[in-house]
Amino acid sequence: METQNAIAALAALAQETRLDVFRLLVRSGADGLAAGAVGQALGVPAATLSFHLKELKSAGVVRCRRDGRSLIYSADFDAVNALLAFLMESCCQADGGPASPNVNPKA
Repeated sequence: METQNAIAALAALAQETRLDVFRLLVRSGADGLAAGAVGQALGVPAATLSFHLKELKSAGVVRCRRDGRSLIYSADFDAVNALLAFLMESCCQADGGPASPNVNPKA
């Protein structure tokens, strides 16, 4: 992952409503949720939700597909895994050990 992509993803997630939307989409799994269901679950007005979904999609952490007349949003798990790998790629090297995906290597 490129640094600029990581910055865009982190910036998109660094806002309360977008983080709530993203976490809801993570919980919904690969099937995702219709935009209306997201708005209803979080109590976010349609226009506001549209803006936040656009930001998440633009940052590459959310996907969108059309199902009939509905737009279905889901977390882009590949992108999120790439972001986590980018953040953790040099983990624990100061301890003299190999890089590890374990966030807390002393645990």
